[in-house]
This record gives sequence, structure tokens and C-alpha cells, in this order.
Amino acid sequence: MAEANATDVIKERLMRDSEDFRRLAQKHSRYSEALEKLTHKSYLTEEEKLEEVNLKKLKLQMKDQMEFLIQKHRQQPVAN
Repeated sequence: MAEANATDVIKERLMRDSEDFRRLAQKHSRYSEALEKLTHKSYLTEEEKLEEVNLKKLKLQMKDQMEFLIQKHRQQPVAN
């Protein structure tokens, strides 16, 4: 539980201070929204199925890059 809270604090700090992290979070959100729209359709065309796969990959890439920045931030010494 404490680990999740610490991660939330880091995410908040990065959202405030890091343009790169904000950009990644915005892209992740856009991909998530587009994916959500596709999942509400009762039938997907072949093109939409391909788009769904690509959106999932892009969303995961953004999440991985955000996680990398979080881990990098965790490893930085705390300034007093």
C-alpha cells in the first residue's frame, strides 16, 4: 500500500514538473479513449480490429515509458 502511495506521489510530481511525462500521459489517455470507443462497438471491421491492436501496443509503449521515468525518478537521490 505504501508503495502505491509513493508511486502516486511520484506521478503527481512528474505530471507537474516533467513535460515528457505529461506528454506521455496525454498520449496514453488519448489511446485509451480511442480504444474505449472501439470496445463499445458490437462489431469491428478488419481495419478496426487492426486499429485496436495498434492502439493497445501504443498504449502499452506509453505506459512503459512512463514507468521508466517513474523508476528513474525513484533512483534519484532526495535533495534536502
